[in-house]
Amino acid sequence: MQTIPFSTEGHEVKESSAKKNIVRSPLFYVGDKYKLMDQLKSLFPENIKTYYDVFCGGGSASINVEAEKIIMNDVNPKVIELHEYLQGNSEDIEAFIEKMYEIIINYGLSLSEKGIDLEIESLKQVYVKTYFSKYNKEPYLKLREDYNNDQSNTELLYLLLIYGFNHMIRFNGKGKFNLPVGNVDWNKNVTNALKNYASWYNQNNVELSPSLDFEDFIKSSPLEKGDFLYFDPPYLITFSDYNKLWGEKEEKRLYNLLDSLSEQGIHWGLSNMLFHKGKQNEILLNWAKSYHEYQIESNYISRFDNTIKKDSKEIYVTNYKKTNKEE
Repeated sequence: MQTIPFSTEGHEVKESSAKKNIVRSPLFYVGDKYKLMDQLKSLFPENIKTYYDVFCGGGSASINVEAEKIIMNDVNPKVIELHEYLQGNSEDIEAFIEKMYEIIINYGLSLSEKGIDLEIESLKQVYVKTYFSKYNKEPYLKLREDYNNDQSNTELLYLLLIYGFNHMIRFNGKGKFNLPVGNVDWNKNVTNALKNYASWYNQNNVELSPSLDFEDFIKSSPLEKGDFLYFDPPYLITFSDYNKLWGEKEEKRLYNLLDSLSEQGIHWGLSNMLFHKGKQNEILLNWAKSYHEYQIESNYISRFDNTIKKDSKEIYVTNYKKTNKEE
Protein backbone atom coordinates (compact mmCIF):
# COMPACT_ATOMS: atom_id res chain seq x y z
CA MET A 1 0.00 0.00 0.00
CA GLN A 2 1.30 3.43 -0.92
CA THR A 3 1.58 5.81 2.02
CA ILE A 4 2.06 9.56 2.11
CA PRO A 5 5.84 10.07 2.56
CA PHE A 6 5.99 12.18 5.71
CA SER A 7 9.34 12.37 7.50
CA THR A 8 9.85 11.13 11.05
CA GLU A 9 10.42 14.09 13.35
CA GLY A 10 11.19 12.35 16.64
CA HIS A 11 10.23 15.39 18.71
CA GLU A 12 9.94 14.91 22.45
CA VAL A 13 6.96 16.51 24.15
CA LYS A 14 7.64 17.33 27.79
CA GLU A 15 5.07 16.57 30.44
CA SER A 16 4.05 19.81 32.12
CA SER A 17 4.53 20.21 35.84
CA ALA A 18 0.88 21.20 36.25
CA LYS A 19 -2.06 19.79 34.34
CA LYS A 20 -3.67 22.43 32.11
CA ASN A 21 -7.31 21.98 33.05
CA ILE A 22 -7.11 18.26 32.28
CA VAL A 23 -9.88 16.21 33.89
CA ARG A 24 -10.03 12.49 34.51
CA SER A 25 -12.69 10.01 33.52
CA PRO A 26 -14.84 8.58 36.36
CA LEU A 27 -14.07 5.11 35.01
CA PHE A 28 -10.42 5.38 36.17
CA TYR A 29 -9.69 2.89 33.41
CA VAL A 30 -6.46 0.92 32.99
CA GLY A 31 -4.43 2.52 30.21
CA ASP A 32 -6.27 5.79 30.73
CA LYS A 33 -4.54 8.74 29.02
CA TYR A 34 -5.35 11.25 31.77
CA LYS A 35 -1.73 11.84 32.80
CA LEU A 36 -0.62 12.27 29.18
CA MET A 37 -3.46 14.42 27.90
CA ASP A 38 -1.68 17.75 28.31
CA GLN A 39 1.03 16.46 25.96
CA LEU A 40 -1.32 14.74 23.53
CA LYS A 41 -3.77 17.62 23.40
CA SER A 42 -0.96 19.98 22.34
CA LEU A 43 -0.38 17.69 19.35
CA PHE A 44 -4.01 17.33 18.30
CA PRO A 45 -5.17 19.42 15.32
CA GLU A 46 -7.03 22.65 15.89
CA ASN A 47 -10.62 23.27 14.76
CA ILE A 48 -11.74 19.62 14.76
CA LYS A 49 -15.13 18.95 13.21
CA THR A 50 -15.85 15.41 14.39
CA TYR A 51 -13.48 13.74 16.83
CA TYR A 52 -13.46 9.95 16.68
CA ASP A 53 -12.14 8.20 19.80
CA VAL A 54 -11.66 4.78 18.23
CA PHE A 55 -10.44 2.91 21.35
CA CYS A 56 -12.07 5.17 23.91
CA GLY A 57 -11.65 3.08 27.08
CA GLY A 58 -12.37 5.33 30.05
CA GLY A 59 -12.75 8.30 27.75
CA SER A 60 -10.22 10.76 29.18
CA ALA A 61 -9.11 11.70 25.67
CA SER A 62 -12.70 12.48 24.62
CA ILE A 63 -13.39 14.43 27.80
CA ASN A 64 -10.42 16.72 27.20
CA VAL A 65 -10.66 17.31 23.44
CA GLU A 66 -12.24 20.34 21.77
CA ALA A 67 -14.41 19.44 18.78
CA GLU A 68 -17.78 20.23 17.24
CA LYS A 69 -18.82 16.60 17.76
CA ILE A 70 -17.33 13.66 19.66
CA ILE A 71 -17.97 10.01 18.80
CA MET A 72 -16.74 7.34 21.20
CA ASN A 73 -16.17 3.69 20.34
CA ASP A 74 -14.76 0.66 22.13
CA VAL A 75 -14.87 -2.98 21.17
CA ASN A 76 -15.79 -3.88 24.77
CA PRO A 77 -19.60 -3.49 25.04
CA LYS A 78 -19.36 -3.14 28.83
CA VAL A 79 -17.25 0.00 28.40
CA ILE A 80 -19.86 1.53 26.11
CA GLU A 81 -22.59 0.42 28.53
CA LEU A 82 -20.90 2.27 31.38
CA HIS A 83 -20.50 5.45 29.34
CA GLU A 84 -24.14 5.27 28.27
CA TYR A 85 -25.16 4.78 31.90
CA LEU A 86 -23.14 7.75 33.17
CA GLN A 87 -24.28 9.97 30.33
CA GLY A 88 -27.87 9.03 31.03
CA ASN A 89 -27.43 10.22 34.62
CA SER A 90 -25.54 13.40 33.79
CA GLU A 91 -28.57 15.69 33.81
CA ASP A 92 -28.93 15.25 37.58
CA ILE A 93 -25.52 14.01 38.65
CA GLU A 94 -26.07 15.05 42.29
CA ALA A 95 -29.04 12.70 42.59
CA PHE A 96 -27.01 9.92 40.97
CA ILE A 97 -24.14 10.39 43.44
CA GLU A 98 -26.56 10.30 46.38
CA LYS A 99 -28.01 7.07 45.01
CA MET A 100 -24.51 5.58 44.85
CA TYR A 101 -23.88 6.59 48.47
CA GLU A 102 -27.01 4.70 49.52
CA ILE A 103 -25.95 1.53 47.69
CA ILE A 104 -22.43 1.72 49.12
CA ILE A 105 -23.78 2.09 52.66
CA ASN A 106 -26.30 -0.73 52.16
CA TYR A 107 -23.52 -3.12 51.11
CA GLY A 108 -21.25 -1.99 53.94
CA LEU A 109 -18.45 -0.79 51.67
CA SER A 110 -16.08 1.93 52.80
CA LEU A 111 -16.88 5.51 51.84
CA SER A 112 -13.83 7.58 52.73
CA GLU A 113 -15.34 10.71 51.21
CA LYS A 114 -17.61 10.75 54.25
CA GLY A 115 -14.81 9.93 56.70
CA ILE A 116 -12.89 6.88 57.99
CA ASP A 117 -14.53 4.81 60.74
CA LEU A 118 -12.71 3.24 63.69
CA GLU A 119 -12.59 -0.24 62.15
CA ILE A 120 -10.76 1.05 59.09
CA GLU A 121 -8.38 3.04 61.29
CA SER A 122 -7.63 -0.14 63.22
CA LEU A 123 -7.01 -2.13 60.03
CA LYS A 124 -4.77 0.65 58.77
CA GLN A 125 -2.41 0.07 61.67
CA VAL A 126 -1.97 -3.60 60.74
CA TYR A 127 -2.42 -3.58 56.94
CA VAL A 128 -0.70 -0.32 55.99
CA LYS A 129 -1.14 -0.67 52.23
CA THR A 130 -4.15 -2.98 51.96
CA TYR A 131 -6.55 -1.86 54.68
CA PHE A 132 -9.35 -0.91 52.25
CA SER A 133 -9.21 -4.32 50.58
CA LYS A 134 -9.37 -6.05 53.99
CA TYR A 135 -12.38 -3.96 54.99
CA ASN A 136 -14.23 -4.24 51.66
CA LYS A 137 -13.56 -7.86 50.72
CA GLU A 138 -16.78 -9.46 51.98
CA PRO A 139 -19.22 -6.69 50.92
CA TYR A 140 -17.43 -6.52 47.55
CA LEU A 141 -17.91 -10.26 47.00
CA LYS A 142 -21.63 -9.81 47.79
CA LEU A 143 -21.79 -6.90 45.34
CA ARG A 144 -20.10 -9.04 42.69
CA GLU A 145 -22.45 -11.96 43.31
CA ASP A 146 -25.51 -9.73 42.99
CA TYR A 147 -24.23 -8.24 39.75
CA ASN A 148 -23.50 -11.65 38.26
CA ASN A 149 -27.05 -12.71 39.12
CA ASP A 150 -28.39 -9.74 37.14
CA GLN A 151 -25.91 -8.16 34.75
CA SER A 152 -28.46 -5.64 33.54
CA ASN A 153 -27.77 -3.75 36.78
CA THR A 154 -25.16 -1.30 35.46
CA GLU A 155 -25.02 0.67 38.72
CA LEU A 156 -23.48 -2.39 40.39
CA LEU A 157 -20.99 -2.79 37.55
CA TYR A 158 -19.89 0.81 38.06
CA LEU A 159 -19.31 0.17 41.77
CA LEU A 160 -17.37 -3.01 40.96
CA LEU A 161 -15.17 -0.87 38.73
CA ILE A 162 -14.61 1.65 41.53
CA TYR A 163 -13.86 -0.92 44.25
CA GLY A 164 -12.20 -3.58 42.08
CA PHE A 165 -8.52 -4.29 41.61
CA ASN A 166 -6.86 -1.66 39.39
CA HIS A 167 -10.33 -0.44 38.28
CA MET A 168 -10.52 -3.15 35.65
CA ILE A 169 -13.42 -4.80 33.84
CA ARG A 170 -12.83 -8.54 33.68
CA PHE A 171 -15.10 -11.49 32.98
CA ASN A 172 -14.29 -15.22 33.01
CA GLY A 173 -15.05 -17.72 30.25
CA LYS A 174 -18.55 -18.23 31.65
CA GLY A 175 -19.32 -14.53 31.37
CA LYS A 176 -19.10 -13.83 35.10
CA PHE A 177 -17.38 -10.73 36.44
CA ASN A 178 -14.41 -12.13 38.37
CA LEU A 179 -12.15 -9.24 39.38
CA PRO A 180 -11.03 -9.34 43.04
CA VAL A 181 -11.41 -6.45 45.44
CA GLY A 182 -8.87 -3.63 45.23
CA ASN A 183 -7.30 -1.42 47.86
CA VAL A 184 -9.49 1.49 46.77
CA ASP A 185 -12.82 3.01 47.65
CA TRP A 186 -15.22 5.83 46.83
CA ASN A 187 -13.49 9.09 47.74
CA LYS A 188 -13.83 12.74 46.72
CA ASN A 189 -11.89 12.05 43.50
CA VAL A 190 -14.70 9.78 42.29
CA THR A 191 -17.35 12.39 43.02
CA ASN A 192 -15.33 15.16 41.36
CA ALA A 193 -14.70 12.99 38.29
CA LEU A 194 -18.42 12.25 37.98
CA LYS A 195 -19.31 15.94 38.21
CA ASN A 196 -16.68 16.83 35.61
CA TYR A 197 -17.91 14.08 33.30
CA ALA A 198 -21.51 15.26 33.61
CA SER A 199 -20.51 18.86 32.92
CA TRP A 200 -18.52 17.81 29.85
CA TYR A 201 -21.34 15.66 28.49
CA ASN A 202 -24.00 18.32 29.06
CA GLN A 203 -21.93 20.96 27.25
CA ASN A 204 -20.83 18.90 24.22
CA ASN A 205 -22.30 16.99 21.31
CA VAL A 206 -21.35 13.44 22.29
CA GLU A 207 -22.36 10.19 20.59
CA LEU A 208 -21.61 6.55 21.42
CA SER A 209 -21.04 3.87 18.83
CA PRO A 210 -22.68 0.43 19.25
CA SER A 211 -19.33 -1.12 20.32
CA LEU A 212 -17.55 -2.08 17.10
CA ASP A 213 -14.23 -3.48 15.96
CA PHE A 214 -12.02 -0.51 15.07
CA GLU A 215 -12.06 -1.24 11.35
CA ASP A 216 -15.83 -1.71 11.23
CA PHE A 217 -16.27 1.51 13.20
CA ILE A 218 -14.15 3.53 10.76
CA LYS A 219 -15.67 2.01 7.64
CA SER A 220 -19.18 2.75 8.88
CA SER A 221 -18.35 6.39 9.72
CA PRO A 222 -19.01 9.25 7.24
CA LEU A 223 -15.50 10.70 7.44
CA GLU A 224 -14.67 14.05 5.88
CA LYS A 225 -11.82 16.54 5.90
CA GLY A 226 -11.65 18.45 9.16
CA ASP A 227 -12.41 15.30 11.17
CA PHE A 228 -9.76 13.81 13.44
CA LEU A 229 -9.38 10.20 14.55
CA TYR A 230 -7.46 9.26 17.69
CA PHE A 231 -6.21 5.70 18.08
CA ASP A 232 -5.03 4.28 21.41
CA PRO A 233 -5.02 0.53 20.71
CA PRO A 234 -3.87 -2.26 23.02
CA TYR A 235 -0.08 -2.26 23.09
CA LEU A 236 1.47 -5.21 21.29
CA ILE A 237 4.51 -5.52 23.57
CA THR A 238 2.98 -4.93 27.01
CA PHE A 239 1.28 -7.42 29.28
CA SER A 240 -2.33 -6.80 30.27
CA ASP A 241 -5.67 -8.58 30.26
CA TYR A 242 -6.79 -5.98 27.74
CA ASN A 243 -4.05 -7.02 25.31
CA LYS A 244 -4.89 -10.72 25.13
CA LEU A 245 -7.00 -10.33 21.98
CA TRP A 246 -4.45 -8.14 20.23
CA GLY A 247 -1.62 -9.61 18.17
CA GLU A 248 0.49 -8.93 15.10
CA LYS A 249 -2.48 -9.55 12.81
CA GLU A 250 -4.50 -6.77 14.48
CA GLU A 251 -1.45 -4.49 14.61
CA LYS A 252 -0.87 -4.78 10.86
CA ARG A 253 -4.58 -4.44 10.12
CA LEU A 254 -4.61 -1.17 12.07
CA TYR A 255 -1.62 0.27 10.21
CA ASN A 256 -3.11 -0.68 6.83
CA LEU A 257 -6.25 1.19 7.84
CA LEU A 258 -4.23 4.26 8.89
CA ASP A 259 -2.40 4.21 5.55
CA SER A 260 -5.75 4.14 3.78
CA LEU A 261 -7.01 7.09 5.81
CA SER A 262 -3.90 9.04 4.86
CA GLU A 263 -4.63 8.44 1.20
CA GLN A 264 -8.09 9.92 1.81
CA GLY A 265 -6.64 13.03 3.46
CA ILE A 266 -8.16 12.23 6.87
CA HIS A 267 -6.05 13.30 9.85
CA TRP A 268 -5.31 10.81 12.59
CA GLY A 269 -3.08 10.39 15.63
CA LEU A 270 -1.84 7.14 17.17
CA SER A 271 -0.49 6.45 20.66
CA ASN A 272 1.61 3.32 21.03
CA MET A 273 4.48 1.75 22.94
CA LEU A 274 7.75 1.43 21.02
CA PHE A 275 9.94 -0.08 23.76
CA HIS A 276 8.90 -1.86 26.96
CA LYS A 277 10.85 -4.10 29.35
CA GLY A 278 13.46 -5.06 26.79
CA LYS A 279 10.96 -5.57 23.98
CA GLN A 280 10.71 -3.48 20.82
CA ASN A 281 7.70 -3.20 18.54
CA GLU A 282 9.43 -3.77 15.21
CA ILE A 283 6.20 -3.44 13.22
CA LEU A 284 5.55 -0.01 14.70
CA LEU A 285 9.19 1.04 14.38
CA ASN A 286 9.29 0.40 10.64
CA TRP A 287 5.80 1.66 9.85
CA ALA A 288 6.11 4.94 11.79
CA LYS A 289 9.09 6.07 9.69
CA SER A 290 6.66 7.19 6.99
CA TYR A 291 4.91 9.63 9.34
CA HIS A 292 5.53 12.27 12.00
CA GLU A 293 6.69 10.78 15.28
CA TYR A 294 6.68 12.49 18.69
CA GLN A 295 8.13 11.00 21.86
CA ILE A 296 5.76 11.16 24.82
CA GLU A 297 7.26 11.56 28.27
CA SER A 298 5.49 9.14 30.57
CA ASN A 299 6.30 7.77 34.02
CA TYR A 300 5.25 4.15 34.30
CA ILE A 301 5.17 3.16 37.95
CA SER A 302 5.22 -0.46 39.06
CA ARG A 303 2.24 -1.35 41.21
CA PHE A 304 4.52 -3.71 43.14
CA ASP A 305 7.22 -1.34 44.38
CA ASN A 306 6.11 2.18 43.34
CA THR A 307 9.37 2.77 41.46
CA ILE A 308 9.39 4.59 38.14
CA LYS A 309 10.19 2.36 35.19
CA LYS A 310 12.45 4.12 32.69
CA ASP A 311 12.70 1.26 30.18
CA SER A 312 9.51 2.21 28.35
CA LYS A 313 9.15 4.58 25.42
CA GLU A 314 5.75 5.72 24.25
CA ILE A 315 5.31 7.60 20.99
CA TYR A 316 2.60 9.57 19.23
CA VAL A 317 2.47 9.19 15.43
CA THR A 318 0.51 11.45 13.08
CA ASN A 319 -0.05 11.95 9.36
CA TYR A 320 0.03 15.74 9.80
CA LYS A 321 2.66 18.12 11.09
CA LYS A 322 1.94 19.90 14.34
CA THR A 323 4.18 22.81 15.32
CA ASN A 324 4.78 23.24 19.06
CA LYS A 325 6.02 26.36 20.77
CA GLU A 326 8.57 24.30 22.69
CA GLU A 327 10.21 22.89 19.54
